[in-house]
Amino acid sequence: MTQDQHRMPDAHAVVTGRRGAMTGTSLMTLGATMVAAPLVAKLVGESITPAAAQAAAPETLRMQGKAPLVVLGDRPLVAETPETLLDDAVTPAEKMFIRMNGRIPEPVADPGAWRFRVEGELNAPLELSVAELQARFEVVTLQLQMECGGNGRAQFQPQTRGNQWTSGAISNAEWTGVRLRDVLNAAGLKPGAAFTGHVGADPHLSGEAGRLSISRGMPIAKAMDETTLLAFRMNGAAIPNVHGAPLRLIVPGWPGSLSQKWLTKILVRATPHDGAGMGGTSYRVPVRPIVPGSENNGRDFADMTSMPVRSILTNVAHGTRLPAGMREIDLRGAAWAGDDTVSALHVSVDYGASWQAMQVAAPANRHAWQRWTGKARFASDGYFEIWYRATDDKGRMQPHAAANWNPQGYGANAISRVAVLVG
Repeated sequence: MTQDQHRMPDAHAVVTGRRGAMTGTSLMTLGATMVAAPLVAKLVGESITPAAAQAAAPETLRMQGKAPLVVLGDRPLVAETPETLLDDAVTPAEKMFIRMNGRIPEPVADPGAWRFRVEGELNAPLELSVAELQARFEVVTLQLQMECGGNGRAQFQPQTRGNQWTSGAISNAEWTGVRLRDVLNAAGLKPGAAFTGHVGADPHLSGEAGRLSISRGMPIAKAMDETTLLAFRMNGAAIPNVHGAPLRLIVPGWPGSLSQKWLTKILVRATPHDGAGMGGTSYRVPVRPIVPGSENNGRDFADMTSMPVRSILTNVAHGTRLPAGMREIDLRGAAWAGDDTVSALHVSVDYGASWQAMQVAAPANRHAWQRWTGKARFASDGYFEIWYRATDDKGRMQPHAAANWNPQGYGANAISRVAVLVG
């Protein structure tokens, strides 16, 4: 099978049954005495009731080599990772969220023979195999965040178009590859080189020959960042096919749609790329706030660049019941801020009336997420919500409600919360 031959897996083979709650090993509990209630979607601006929890019970993924992710769509396949499955410092392949734009290509027999081209505003365009990339350029390994541009979309009111992500369209895997800038420098950038355009081998859902499912690009400065990689290994092993093997682009801190899977070509351009997923309202946000729910063609929008500050709580499931008399629990999670770093993480158990600072670790390297730890304290038995918010190194913190509404729901990063019942 060549890299030009593809197939679409049977969606019904990977999406299971009724919309049942995820239970058992898919939930992280706080100790042997605790009982984890069903995991449900977070609700914004209203109480979290048993009836609402039951209505929000998710459909789960059944795919070999993948954890029971929450299915948001099956054409194309889109699946979110619950926060409690993101408790690893380095995200395992089985727990990485899935965001397809087209069909999933057939795995290749010889990954080292996969060929990749750079062309356009270059003095000496290159065509190299994966094996030649590894042999010719310095190989580096970095922990890198990758986040869907629509992460948090479910927070917007009124609801926007697209997959209704909560906070689980994020990963922090360890990627091995070569720096894209080293390859571009070897090809020699012409004075007019200002943007890139990316091409992958995933066919369009329609099956129409030559039609790309997604083809995005970025300013040349981001392409030349030392953490922008042409990756061929993930967590020390071959990249799983569903995540873009044998070669994918990793553009950390910016929308994950730039991290082209099954990469075959990078165009170096003098003008912004005009491929599928560029222009209009695609991965673009208003320069000036617009009326929520209004129609807009995106003419006055700007491309998304660095993703906003965000945090997750990874060791306490939403709906957890704690033993009567328990007054303190350990908390841990992760936080990140696109091209920036996280300077603080605070937790509230009294609806934001007061906040307690948590401990935030330094990133493993630039563009890795940061782990945080601390304790929540309860004054009595009863119903509590743990609110958590991150602040970046420029002083920007997660807002109480999703801001800058836009038709495709990008950039929502409101404070998250989980409910617990003590006693």
